[in-house]
Amino acid sequence: MDLRKIKKLIDLLEESNLTEIEIKEGEESVRLSRNPVGGYAMPAPAPAHAAPAAAAMPMSSPTEASTGGSAKPGNALPEGHVQRAPMVGTFYASSSPDKPAFASVGQAVKAGDTLAIIEAMKMFNPIEAEVSGTVVAILGENGQPVEFDQPLFVIA
Repeated sequence: MDLRKIKKLIDLLEESNLTEIEIKEGEESVRLSRNPVGGYAMPAPAPAHAAPAAAAMPMSSPTEASTGGSAKPGNALPEGHVQRAPMVGTFYASSSPDKPAFASVGQAVKAGDTLAIIEAMKMFNPIEAEVSGTVVAILGENGQPVEFDQPLFVIA
């Protein structure tokens, strides 16, 4: 199933009141759920003596929200377009251990060029450059897990 179709399904789930979507296309199937399998998410009860709420900081991504405002505390990203992980999975810089990396720092790339691969559910998903430019930083580590919306590349 195409990565773009999965992104559209995620958008559809977020925009609707649905809690779960399952799509089957031939032998492939994708299931998206807002709640854990077999359970229902219940809001936590408010404490009896709640402290006053701090002023809310606007966050532009789940990564910023979970870390309190920055992807890597103390480490500012270089100037340029930040390419983020479109899914949770394992980051691979090349198609196999004996092959060269798809992208390297200083390399010129065009929009649509493959920068890396993310393995998710035994499927290898190419991560394509969203913009043309020069790779300024590679933030993903080969063979390491990545989170959704985690910065992977900076392209200037």
